[in-house]
Amino acid sequence: MIDGNFVIDAVTHAYNLHPTNYRAGKYAESLAGLIWGLHSGLSGDTHRVPTAEGFLKNWSVQELAHLLFVESGVDLAVHHVLPLQTLYHDGLCSYEKTLEIHRNYPHRFLVYAGVDPLRGTAALDDLEQQYETLKPSGLKLYPAAWLGEKFRHTGWRMDDPSIAFPLFERAQKLGIKNIAVHKGLPMGAVPLEPYKVDDIGGAADAFPDLNFEIVHGGMAFLDETGMQLSLFPNVYVNLEVTGALIVKRERWFAESLAALLKWAGPDKIMWGSGTVFSHPHPALHKFWHDFQLPDELVQVAGMQVTPEVKRMILGGNYARYAGVDVEAVKKNIANDVFAKLKARGDHQPYSYKESLYE
Repeated sequence: MIDGNFVIDAVTHAYNLHPTNYRAGKYAESLAGLIWGLHSGLSGDTHRVPTAEGFLKNWSVQELAHLLFVESGVDLAVHHVLPLQTLYHDGLCSYEKTLEIHRNYPHRFLVYAGVDPLRGTAALDDLEQQYETLKPSGLKLYPAAWLGEKFRHTGWRMDDPSIAFPLFERAQKLGIKNIAVHKGLPMGAVPLEPYKVDDIGGAADAFPDLNFEIVHGGMAFLDETGMQLSLFPNVYVNLEVTGALIVKRERWFAESLAALLKWAGPDKIMWGSGTVFSHPHPALHKFWHDFQLPDELVQVAGMQVTPEVKRMILGGNYARYAGVDVEAVKKNIANDVFAKLKARGDHQPYSYKESLYE
């Protein structure tokens, strides 16, 4: 926790960024380079992996958990299966890693399934299989696709009745209520069109009993994203990468947050670090302890980011969104291995060692 406040990190990734995992070389390398560039450009000096070689590796589940729960103030995190098998052999964040998380850390992580809607009935079968083994709290989707070394320009849309809606219907039948989709941040040097948010409303309107989570909300299309939040009660925004801007690009972060608050207030905004994209501690610490909107942006937002607003963004909103029993989680994690290690103090960034857990 941070000053006694329960923190939920709404999206994390145990990436496999090693070049041996690249399937579509040009595009896989471009996306890996983007992730490394964001990490090196947005991370504070004390919480940055110093070399590309040190960062572009196969990150383990154990390293991810240590970063979140020992080196930072995160209490509960969400890990997504990433279904990018046309780019990376294991999809970038593999089903197998997510299964390991689900089995080994059920009190510390929620998990999302991940499928490629363009696989049609195979995607539906894949979702069924992941539901049986992962018991996911949500489903993660990507709006673009690659065919070998070529970007598929036609892609698919969230409001597509033939591609997206059958998947939403199956998720609803299985009891998966939360649908997260990557938006606002192109995945490398690719066309921007699939990352716009104009297809969210059609999905939210057609499936009012599902929640739709715009991941990377605030990175681009600010007013369009805010409008979706204001119009549809089942649309939310996840601050993955956007939250990391606070460390080195605070004005950008402030303008993004003010715009989202202007449209919909604070109760639909959820914190997400994207760890291991960035170390979770600096942004979380700065947001809680130091961040305030400048006066001119208070006028835009219609409010200041008070401690109560921060508590909502850092955990309260996601707990409500996903039905998390916060008190039960607190009880379950109070004396686990991460809590005991954290209590020792003085943990340097990226200090995971297997021997700590023996």
